Amino acid sequence: MHKAVLVTLAALATLTNALRVNRRSALCLPCAAVAAPGVAAAKDRVEGYAVQKSPQEWQRALSAPQYFVLRNGGTEPPNSSPLVKEKRSGVFGCAACDADLFASGAKFESGTGWPSFATGLPNVEVEATPIEFLSGAELRCARCGGHLGDRFLDGALFPGTPAFASGKRYCIDGSALVFYPADGGKPVLGEFDPGAPRELPAWAQPPGIKVN
Repeated sequence: MHKAVLVTLAALATLTNALRVNRRSALCLPCAAVAAPGVAAAKDRVEGYAVQKSPQEWQRALSAPQYFVLRNGGTEPPNSSPLVKEKRSGVFGCAACDADLFASGAKFESGTGWPSFATGLPNVEVEATPIEFLSGAELRCARCGGHLGDRFLDGALFPGTPAFASGKRYCIDGSALVFYPADGGKPVLGEFDPGAPRELPAWAQPPGIKVN
């Protein structure tokens, strides 16, 4: 690849990572926090959605990490969800209402520390914004309005992955998901454990640290 193109892609990657960190400014907050700064709701999370519950009902139905992400628009720490490294065939569904959200064939390793997909299924709702290229667009479950994560238009930065073809990266909080293996195995909850040890994602590692 031409050197100038490589330099341009590297600069774009640096800018994207910086913007991603700013948007996901709740990385170090415990799951007991009640809101995530920087996630602006374009519309109410209840009105117009088929599955509706009161805040109290959602709190009883969801775990603390699930409620923090899905109902408060929070962001889990990178590399905290077991779904980051999930590579089996299957479907990723909404942890709140079981709607099918992502197919395993669209999943790829982004190095960001969050489950990443090149495309979403019809139940993934995109809160479009005129500046999506810079700040990303919020993603919600189209059935219950639950916050899933963000979509970025930087798929071209991931050659050799499905995102390179789609031009998009769906950066998803694992706590919003449940993975259903195609072989009928036990579903895997994607919620994070606040006390579990975690490795830094590739973009956050200081120079000299080897990325596994």
